[in-house]
Order: sequence, then structure tokens, then C-alpha cells
Amino acid sequence: MPSPEERLEELGFTLPAAITLPPSLHLPFTFVNVRGDRAFISGHPKQDADGAIAGPYGKVGAEISADDAQIAARDIGLSVLANLKAEIGELSRVAGWLRVFGMVNSAPGFDRQHLVINGFSDLIIDVFGPEVGRHARSAIGVAGLPMNFAIEIEAEVQLSDV
Repeated sequence: MPSPEERLEELGFTLPAAITLPPSLHLPFTFVNVRGDRAFISGHPKQDADGAIAGPYGKVGAEISADDAQIAARDIGLSVLANLKAEIGELSRVAGWLRVFGMVNSAPGFDRQHLVINGFSDLIIDVFGPEVGRHARSAIGVAGLPMNFAIEIEAEVQLSDV
């Protein structure tokens, strides 16, 4: 089985740089917090290639279509992987994806949050395979997210020493 980095390349994906925050933004937490054999991944937006926060912004089902939001969720997956890799060194250290929690800034009546977050889940399974990539998941609609993000995704993974 190819490494996750090799699999990303096979799929035609490039990870963005690790997240960079604007100097005016104070966040008193880390985006990846390693404790023992677990990595807790804070809620992530999408990042540009240079690591800058890139949204998307607005309500899914109003300003953003479900299809575009699903692509954005996949791109958030790439951001999560970039920040996780920056923290742990190699993505092959991920022994298992334990849980994913996706929040979708939803227009009234929008009920396809689960399909939006499939963009993230499908990427993880494609990159890590069904054994390592399989995870428990929730996808919920919310009335708003920080900075008007359309989607925010957090996760927890189990790490190995390899």
C-alpha cells in the first residue's frame, strides 16, 4: 500500500502549506493537539496553497451550492492533512481515523449536510484506505460559524510510533 503522501500524489492532490494566521487574529489554541497516541484536530476551514485561511464563506443552500460545498469539504480535508503532517511529520503515523465532526453553516431548510461532509470523508478513505480511513462521523447544520465560514471540520486520529 502506498503511503498517504504517495496516495495524495496519485490522486492529483497537493497539500497546502501549514496554516498561517493573519497577525490580527488571536486564537488561544492549536489546530492539532497531540496527546499520547491521539491527535485532536480543531475545527478547520479551507486554506490556500500558502496556508492562508480561504473560507469558503456564507450559507450552504443559499450563497453556496451543496456541490460546491462538498468540494470545499474535500479541500478542508487537504488543509487538515497539511496541518496534521506539519505536527506529526509523516501521515503514515496515522494508525486510524477515529471520528470526524462536520459543521455546515446552513440556509433555512437545507438538509444535505451529510452529503457536504462526504467530500471530507471520501478523501480520507481514498488517501488512507478503508481500514485506516474508516471513521465515526457526525454532520450537522448550524445557524452560523466563526468568521462566517460555510464549513468547519474537526477530527480525532490514533497515532502509531512508525
